[in-house]
Amino acid sequence: MTHKDFSEIENRIGYTFFDKKLLTRAFIHTSTDRGESYERLEFLGDAVLELIVSEHIFRDKPQFTEGQMTKSRAALVNESALVTVARSLRLSEYMILGRGERHSGGADKPSILSDVVEALFGAVYIDGGFEAAKTVIHTLLADSMDTVLSGGGFKDFKTRLQEHYFKLGQSDINYTVYKEEGPPHDKVFYVKLYIGGEEAASGSGRSKKIAEQKAAKKALMNII
Repeated sequence: MTHKDFSEIENRIGYTFFDKKLLTRAFIHTSTDRGESYERLEFLGDAVLELIVSEHIFRDKPQFTEGQMTKSRAALVNESALVTVARSLRLSEYMILGRGERHSGGADKPSILSDVVEALFGAVYIDGGFEAAKTVIHTLLADSMDTVLSGGGFKDFKTRLQEHYFKLGQSDINYTVYKEEGPPHDKVFYVKLYIGGEEAASGSGRSKKIAEQKAAKKALMNII
């Protein structure tokens, strides 16, 4: 793919890159063995996304408690919310994957799609700075923000678990990756969920987010 192939992505997100290579890198999966991938951009984009969403909730909902802000943020940055963004932008059409990952349907895997959205946010931040990233994120998450902050929300397992324990006055909920297996392009992550400092459940998946959701689901099943 040449850089111009990504011009439609720029149109969809409302931002034009100065460094076209940076935009391309946001779509390169580790399975390509190119010596570069979106992983570092994803790492940065995850932090940028959390900060911008946190700031928006803080300013938009001054009446929210810390627990309500945490719950709202979790609903906006979870995998299912980011996959919705990825599919609305048709990002799967632009994925740069290794042959094996491509043939196994990697372009439509939720874990990869959500990672690419975060990588894209990271790329915008590096290329245009905080305000550019803020504008793009607000634009792409506008509908989700309206839904969540008006009381609708996305009831994923982590959010439901947090809601349950916040009502009980328990906010000490942590997820820890205790093991990783497999090659970089086909890893399995193992997560333990701790509530109040005690292990409550565990889960595994092709991404940390999926593993966390599975652990939360197990914990919820023990409660119900």
